Amino acid sequence: MQQVVPVVVLALSLALHPGVATKTAPNTLTPAEEAAGWQLLFDGRSLDAWRGYRRDTLPESGWEIKDGTVRTIPKVKGADLITRKKFRDFEFSWEWRVAPRGNNGVKYFVTEERPKSPGHEYQMIDDAGYPGQLTPQQFTAAFYDVLPAAADKPMRPAGEWNSSRIVVRGARVEHWLNENNVLTYELGSQTVKAGLATSKFKDQPGFGEKIAGHIMLTYHQDECWYRSLKIRETQ
Repeated sequence: MQQVVPVVVLALSLALHPGVATKTAPNTLTPAEEAAGWQLLFDGRSLDAWRGYRRDTLPESGWEIKDGTVRTIPKVKGADLITRKKFRDFEFSWEWRVAPRGNNGVKYFVTEERPKSPGHEYQMIDDAGYPGQLTPQQFTAAFYDVLPAAADKPMRPAGEWNSSRIVVRGARVEHWLNENNVLTYELGSQTVKAGLATSKFKDQPGFGEKIAGHIMLTYHQDECWYRSLKIRETQ
């Protein structure tokens, strides 16, 4: 029995934190993950769990399923994708890569009532190669334009796969990048209020508040790939 315990602990850890590097095939769940309540939002073949923002169907252009990934088609008239379901307390895990000089992001607490600022954004960008001027609040894994991620975060170069996770429990929100917690904030805290006050969202009523909202894959005109999108609702 003494030899079994570490294996059980490891299996539970991998189920609760699916971003940990394993040999599991992309877009699949292990039995341990299924037991822990994880659900796939993309199985490598269909986007049944998604629709367009402020529409009932998928956008006509801007996205394709290719080689087991969800890929943005650059420089077309695309639109954002959102989950059909809403989530309040959850862990959302995904793998992604951007093209060199590229920019994209994942948003959460998304509402369709505030299209200019639909939700909080986990930034995904080519930190080193993006051609524009960036602030610390606009680099990868930041709460976009509000709070920066850790300066020493383990970022992989554009064109390589990164793994990310967003964890929401009560007022606590965590941004993870490649198995490292790189940003933690408390909703309603003075730190968040100060960040919002100097952001582009300062005049957007309700932005920064916790809601049961959609998850959004943004369309920013640049090429980006997603896979292994999975979520676990928590309490």
